[in-house]
Amino acid sequence: MKKLFLLLSITYVSFGQKNDIEKTDGFLNSLHESNKGKIIFTASNIPLEQLKETDFLETYELNRNSTLNFRVFMDNSITNYLHQLAPEFSAEKLIVSGNYQFSFFVDEKLIYKENLHHGAGLKKHTTTTFRMPLTSTTGEDFWSVYLFDRFKNNGGQKALTNGTHLFKIEIRPYLKVNEKSEVKIGDLIAEGSLNLIIKPTKILSKEIDIQPIMQNIDWEISNDKYDKKLIRELNKNIAENNFKEITSIVVIKNGKLLIEEYFNKAERNTLHDTRSVGKSFASALTGIAIKEGFLKSENQTLSEFYDLTKFKNYTSKKDSISIKNLLTMSSVFDGDDSDEKSAGNEENMYPTDDWVKFTLDLPINKNKQNWAYFTAGVVLLGDILNKTVPEGLEKYAEKKLFQPLNIKNYQWQYTPQKVANTAGGLQMTALDYAKFGQLYQQKGKWKNQQILDENWVEKTFTKQFSIPERANEFYGFLFWNKTFQINGKPYETFYCAGNGGSKIFIFKDLPLTIVITSKAFNRPYGHLQVDKMMEDYILKAIFP
Repeated sequence: MKKLFLLLSITYVSFGQKNDIEKTDGFLNSLHESNKGKIIFTASNIPLEQLKETDFLETYELNRNSTLNFRVFMDNSITNYLHQLAPEFSAEKLIVSGNYQFSFFVDEKLIYKENLHHGAGLKKHTTTTFRMPLTSTTGEDFWSVYLFDRFKNNGGQKALTNGTHLFKIEIRPYLKVNEKSEVKIGDLIAEGSLNLIIKPTKILSKEIDIQPIMQNIDWEISNDKYDKKLIRELNKNIAENNFKEITSIVVIKNGKLLIEEYFNKAERNTLHDTRSVGKSFASALTGIAIKEGFLKSENQTLSEFYDLTKFKNYTSKKDSISIKNLLTMSSVFDGDDSDEKSAGNEENMYPTDDWVKFTLDLPINKNKQNWAYFTAGVVLLGDILNKTVPEGLEKYAEKKLFQPLNIKNYQWQYTPQKVANTAGGLQMTALDYAKFGQLYQQKGKWKNQQILDENWVEKTFTKQFSIPERANEFYGFLFWNKTFQINGKPYETFYCAGNGGSKIFIFKDLPLTIVITSKAFNRPYGHLQVDKMMEDYILKAIFP
């Protein structure tokens, strides 16, 4: 998802006579017309046709279970507002050069201002009213939630002390007029306020207490001691929302279940959306397919599976891209998910109707340096598996991986071609994720059955590439590697990771597998807070 950012170097201008460049939706009903220029707040997502003025909030208690929405009523669309700032720009140029500027006030004091990135998705040419969440308990993945997070992290949390505060939002259009980042700001489009009540967070004792582990046929319960005081302190921090959107923690020590904790309405049977954790399952399935002879080796090249001359931007360098390149994210495709300008950025793939064709059509990047995170390459790996294993990838995964691990409750996401999506989104329970991690901890063996070759596990857990701009962090076969330093001792781990902070840690020199699931999707703190949980609480509790 595209990042939002603040553009500087601002010049304020006023609108002249309106001269629209695009036809808009106009006023959609009488409520819209009578409230033009206003931002109103509601306690739920109420469709415009059902919305009444009695739904408008004047006072609201903001807490960790809040669902606060806002709706903006305008008399024009953002495209036309921007047109007043630069009449010489085309409509298409306008909407990639500007968007809304949001200003947040607490008790009449400006706390935070941000120029919304032009990629934040609104139907700009026609839209004259829109609803978005500021807070949500259902994991809504919207730019507005992240915007409100940034307001809180940039002074809002400090300003909203216990008590009642006047909270106000103002929006204006902004436009980046040249490459020097000079920005014009238009007149006020809409504003709205409400009284926010902030009360001390009440934490129940059951939210802090160690959760009892119920019997489970797949795991023997460990009697090993650990520092329960530290785990209770961790639970308290999760309950107080100091660690946000954590849904589960599972610790397996010496093959036995030591800790099993659930948070934020999750429980043992919850299927967790761990996003790119699913990529590591593609690595396992590749190893199994090689073991069974459906793939010759990881050194097979794309030319053995595709006629690459039939795709755009053909060059002989594509012929030599190997399965290993896809496993280690080191192919020469112009694909880098961290670079918005990269042709192969995953955000460019998702809207297309054929993700494999999208990938094979990509140009190569002659200047690409070794490693770059490249989701589309893992989609391509999934397609190769789907073409080569009996009955396709999904059934093969069920027979060769999930059934042997006794994983029955799971859910795939799919590509537009209805192929199981190896890019991520494979959902299962925390205890079943732990089985996958423990499979690697036990060098490919589960309950006396060798599911993965020990040699494949060794290759997977080899540091293939160092991660750019990260000290002492590496990448293997769709697994990450890092070393925690706890009280001067190194704890090296290979791990799966997904957007939001979900991770499966397999420790190299310790009989330890740890699963943490989280829904902090696209939040800058998602991964950082999990590392802090590991360093300050979990590892110290297990190895005091």
